[in-house]
Formats: sequence, C-alpha cells, structure tokens
Amino acid sequence: MNKVTFSDKALVALIIPLIIEQFLSVAVGLADSLMVASVGEAAVSAVSLVDSVNVLLIFALNALATGGAVVCGQFLGRRDLTKARDAAQQLLVFVVLLALGVTAVLYVGKNLVLGGLFGQIEEDVENYANTYFIIVEASIPFMALYSAGAAIFRVMGNSSVSMKISLLMNLINVGGNALCIFGFGMGVEGVAIPTIISRVVAAGAAVVLLMNPQLDVHLARGQRYKFNGGMVGRILKVGVPSSIEGSLFQLGKVMLLSLVSTFGTASIAANAIANSVGVLQNLVASSIGMAMITVVSQCTGAMDFENARFYTKKLMKWAYGLTCVWNLFLFTVQSFIVDLYNVSDEAARLAMIILWLHGAIGIVLWPAAFTLPQALKGAGDTSYVMVVAVSSMWIFRIGCGYLFAQFFGLGVIGTWLAMFVDWVFRGIFFVWRYRGDKWESKFVK
Repeated sequence: MNKVTFSDKALVALIIPLIIEQFLSVAVGLADSLMVASVGEAAVSAVSLVDSVNVLLIFALNALATGGAVVCGQFLGRRDLTKARDAAQQLLVFVVLLALGVTAVLYVGKNLVLGGLFGQIEEDVENYANTYFIIVEASIPFMALYSAGAAIFRVMGNSSVSMKISLLMNLINVGGNALCIFGFGMGVEGVAIPTIISRVVAAGAAVVLLMNPQLDVHLARGQRYKFNGGMVGRILKVGVPSSIEGSLFQLGKVMLLSLVSTFGTASIAANAIANSVGVLQNLVASSIGMAMITVVSQCTGAMDFENARFYTKKLMKWAYGLTCVWNLFLFTVQSFIVDLYNVSDEAARLAMIILWLHGAIGIVLWPAAFTLPQALKGAGDTSYVMVVAVSSMWIFRIGCGYLFAQFFGLGVIGTWLAMFVDWVFRGIFFVWRYRGDKWESKFVK
C-alpha cells in the first residue's frame, strides 16, 4: 500500500483557488442578475426560470465529469498514469457527445420545457424566457467540455489552472454583459450572447492546456481517439449515480420553482435572489468538498484508507469553522446585496428572511449534508450518495415543500423550510455511512 500525504500547505494551495473559482462563478451570477435587473423584474424572473433548467443540465454534466475525474484520481493514487490519461480522454469525448444530444433534445422540446415546467406565467416573463432560452442553450456542450477539463485539473491537485480559466471565462462574460446591456441597450439577449462566447473560450483553453506533456494526466497531440469500453464503463459506474443525483436534485428544484411561480413575481424574484446569494453562503464548504474529491480519490486509489479518513476529518473541521466565519461576515452585508437588485419591497423582504434562515441553519447543517458526501464520492461510493440524496430530495424537500407552502400557507418561505428538513436527513445518513467501512470497498478496480 502506498501512502498518500498532503501537507497543510498543499491543502491550502488546493482549496484557495477553488474558493476563488467558486466566488467568481457566484459573483458573475450576481452581476448577471443585477444587469438583467436594469431591464426589469420580469427579466430577472425569466432568466431565473430558464437558468433553473440549465443548472439542472450543467449540474448533471458536471457531476458526470467529476465522477470521471474520480477514476483519473484513483489511477493517479496508484501511479497508473497510462490508465489515468486514457480515463481523461474517454471522459472528455463522452461528455461532449452527451451534451450535444441533450442540447438537440432541448431545442426540439423548447415549448414543452418552457410551457410544461412553468405553466402559466406572466406574458412579459414568458417572452423574455423564450429569447434567453433560444440563445443560451447553444453553450451547453462547451460548458460540458470545460467542466470535464477543469475536473481533470482539480483531481491532479492543480486547481489553480481551472481557477485561471474560470477567471478568463467570467471576465469575458461580465464584460460582454456590460457592453451588450449598457452599451448596446440589449435585454436578456445581452446576457445570453456573452455566455456562449465565454464558454467557447473556456472549453478551448481547457483542451489546449491539457495537451501539456509535463502533466501527469494529459492529452497526447495528434493521438487518434480510440473508444475504450472498459474505461467508459468505469467512468459511468462512478459518474452516472452522481449525474442522476445532480439532475434529479435540480429537477426537484425546478418543480419547487414551478410552485413558487404560482405565488407571483415578487416570490419568483425573491427566490432568485436567495438562490444566488445562498450559493455564496455555502461557497467555502462547497470548495472544501471539491478538494475532498481530489484528496480522497488519490488516497483510495492507493488503498490508503487511514489517510482518507484523516484528511476527511481535517477538511470537515475546516469546513465548519470557515463556514461560520464566512456567514457571520455575509450577515453584515446581505441587505446591501439585496438592495442592489432594485426589486419591489415585498421581494426584498422575502429574500432577506430566506437568507437569514439559510445562512444561520447552513452553519450547522450544510457541511454534513453536502461537504462530507464528497469524500464518499471520492472513494467511489456514489451509488449510496445518490440513493440518500434523491430519497431525501423527493420525500422531504418536495413533499414538505408542497405541505409547508400550500397546506400551511407559508408560500415561498415554506419551500426553503422544507429544504432544511432535507439537510437534516442527508447529514444523518452521510455521517452514519462515513463512520462505517462499506465505502472503503467501492474503489475503482
């Protein structure tokens, strides 16, 4: 058995770029929302509705990419670089082909997606949503390619590269948004067009940088692609459960959004603001979870379960401590952030209530519910994570969401209270799994 060790300095060097990358992603989301807010509250609602579908797809593709990267990481841990490189190549090709197919289906079923999921929405919201959907969906395959490339860099422990690509992508996105909306006077299309351009650039940069022969995992220049069914099977075994989990999780959120949309534009806008800022509240713990995948996958690949547990405990302590400090800071500035959206008083009031609840409860529950399962995924135990996450999502977040929002009349706030119940269930079952030893047998063979 090989020992895989990470010094505190190495862990910090891995985590900080991930935090910066995640912050950039959230900041761009906030900037997009604020720029769209200048078009009107209906535009904010429309972008939020369409992005709820896009997040579902991107989350699923990202999860598949991360699962494939776990395979790379475990082969890296056992120093089998040939298989690690083959896994990377198979992953990149597979996610792009899958994303192309999904994008085609989306365009064919556009009316079903917009009309079937969201039902009766106000006419101006519907018009904006249609415009945004037609333009932005073309970026999905490029986002999938970038996500796979970034996941490969992260699992090598080289998170600074994915951060730099993210920085480039987000600069193009924000700059393009400002130019299109404020310079050319565009509406939601001024957000959609720069999104496509930025994702094309990011995908191209990821592929070019992966061709560096000095990397442990790289793409050989001029090498023809050869399908490897066994390797694709390994990737799917780890990646598909995560992808199913991610897609069903986001589908559940879309269903709840369709419920929220019945409460009026103020509730839709408040929900959109809370989703954007809420991601910011969980940013540090989420980034540490991404680092866990790198650390645990390499430890598991080397059959070094002692260190896998040691680093999981250490990173969980960091996640709790830093989440507490980060959210206490955000509490002091979140009213300013909400004011930037320039929405109605009712939308701002609802958003503030949700954010106070989300931040305070997240300090206690979020790391156990979402950071810890990343260690299980890094070990290859993705099927267990999927079953727990999907069961909890549909029983508690969906079931209690409709119960609290409609039966008890709590409206949009009721859907968020149901989410906190979901967190409790997840945390209990993930802690129980980690304390056992079944996850140690799920490594890639």
